[in-house]
Amino acid sequence: MRNILLTLSYDGTDFCGWQRQDKADGGKPVRTVQAAIEAALEKLHKRPVALAGSGRTDSGVHASSQAANFFSPIDSIPVDRYPLALNAFLPPDVRIHTAREVPEDFSARFSATSRTYRYFLYPGDAPLASDMRYVWALRRQVDVGVLNDMASVLHGEIDCATFAAAGDASLSTKRYIEHACFFPQGDKVVFEICANAFLWKMVRSLTGTLVSFEKEGKGKKEFAEALFACDRSKAGPTAPPQGLFLWNVSFSGVRRHV
Repeated sequence: MRNILLTLSYDGTDFCGWQRQDKADGGKPVRTVQAAIEAALEKLHKRPVALAGSGRTDSGVHASSQAANFFSPIDSIPVDRYPLALNAFLPPDVRIHTAREVPEDFSARFSATSRTYRYFLYPGDAPLASDMRYVWALRRQVDVGVLNDMASVLHGEIDCATFAAAGDASLSTKRYIEHACFFPQGDKVVFEICANAFLWKMVRSLTGTLVSFEKEGKGKKEFAEALFACDRSKAGPTAPPQGLFLWNVSFSGVRRHV
């Protein structure tokens, strides 16, 4: 039995998130990334195969580099052939890029040391049609300096309860944030944040709050007060899902608590 780690990307527009949901629609399954890959694995192995991801993305959220592992009950497929074999059974909005064998005790979720997300903002009036599924069109310019001044508060171990969605089942709302910053990229502005893990809808809540505060003329002081209040009512609106990408998952470095 081999433990195989996949790296993959997906366009989340037409998925109801990463996690399999077999009874979400009146007792019927909905389309999810995990279910799509598990269906491909079953076709390849002629039996059900469970897949575990490094993190759960919400409906409409994308991934440039998600990680997931599974245990293969067969040895006849060379590990480097898995991307080609699985992609033959997958829809075009999911692609497997690499596969490698990892130790038996390796877990895409629990062995990960950090996750990096990027949120893409479009400050102009009308993004290209090809970008509409992947940006939040603000229709106004933003002050990157002010945004970065507020984002500088997001470093180290922080109780992020202000930015947890209602219904988040995490045992702790504390997360260790490695960095958070805004930077221009072509005609877009990107918000990048890296942490050991994230609360449900945390990145979208942070993005929406930072953009809202900047628009209202607020700054670092007001953002810090909202953050450290640990009060959901102090957060701004939640950014829409289409601008968000799970950008990278790292398995090196220090693994901090979840």
